[in-house]
Parts: sequence; C-alpha cells; structure tokens
Amino acid sequence: MSDVMTAGPQSLPLSATLSEAARVMRDEGVGDVLVTYAGRLCGMVTDRDIVVRAVAERRDTALTPLGEICTADLVTVGPDDDTDTAVRLMRERAVRRLPVVDGAHRPVGIVTIGDLALTADAAPLLAEIAKAPPSA
Repeated sequence: MSDVMTAGPQSLPLSATLSEAARVMRDEGVGDVLVTYAGRLCGMVTDRDIVVRAVAERRDTALTPLGEICTADLVTVGPDDDTDTAVRLMRERAVRRLPVVDGAHRPVGIVTIGDLALTADAAPLLAEIAKAPPSA
C-alpha cells in the first residue's frame, strides 16, 4: 500500500472542531481529515460529513467537536497490504477512502479511489465503487 498511498495524512484530535477541520481541508486541498484519540485512529470526517451532518442540521461548526459527526466505523489497511486488498475492501464497504494504519493503529497514510485508479489492473473494479451512492 505504501507505494500508492498518500503519506502523512491530515489528522486532528477528536476534540477539534468542525471549523478547524474545514480550515485544514481548505488549506491542504483535501476532502478528509482523520480523527485521532491519543494518536490512534478513531474516525474520519469528510467535507461531505460537515455539510450533511453539521451545516444542514444547523450545528455550530465553531463549537461542534469532530467526535460528534465523524464516521467511527472505519475499515483500514496496513502499509504492507496490497492494492487488491484495498480494492476488495472499497467494493465491499462502498467507500472511496481507506486510512492506512500501523500496528499500533496510528495513521500513516490514506489511499483513495483516485490513487488506486492509477494502477491499470484496478481501474475496471473501481468504476463499480465510483457508481455507489456515498455513505452518509
């Protein structure tokens, strides 16, 4: 996985606010932030999560912690997993991003559907994931 993942993913602690996450996404040009507790992965929040789970519900983004809206039921891969594993997990779970974690469950990277699409053998399988409705 380490050959296709984006290393050094953006992360914030569980107590950080939605506004902080939105600023990181804007400043870094990314659509997701990994959420950590004591350095270990515990969730992920996407730009879509902020819109659908917070803004549309009229939550105060300056006060709402990531822990209230992040997706906590994540599927992850390890840096030594192969791309076939990532593709299979994305298909099974209909997700477009997989956090890459080390043995202590600390985030070390993220692999996206776009990263995997660059590998010739995965492209046909990923078209199926891209058509799936986004998880809310």
